Amino acid sequence: QQSKEAEKAKKLDTAERKWYGLDLENGTIANRVTSGVLEPAMSKIKSIKFATEAAITILRIDDSISLAKKENPRDPSGQE
Repeated sequence: QQSKEAEKAKKLDTAERKWYGLDLENGTIANRVTSGVLEPAMSKIKSIKFATEAAITILRIDDSISLAKKENPRDPSGQE
């Protein structure tokens, strides 16, 4: 069973549909702007940039550890 908003969204052109999304509280499709739910693009872009930087940093640290093990194969106890 589809909601009135879902039926309305089907009739809209593509430009108007961009504001429609899921209303998880009611399990329907709704216009997020009229519902007062806005997610600024800048916030999403910054989140993606920070996540990318964190992933790159983790990979660099992992590479550094791998290279250090190859250069010095001894374990902390001094044995080979």
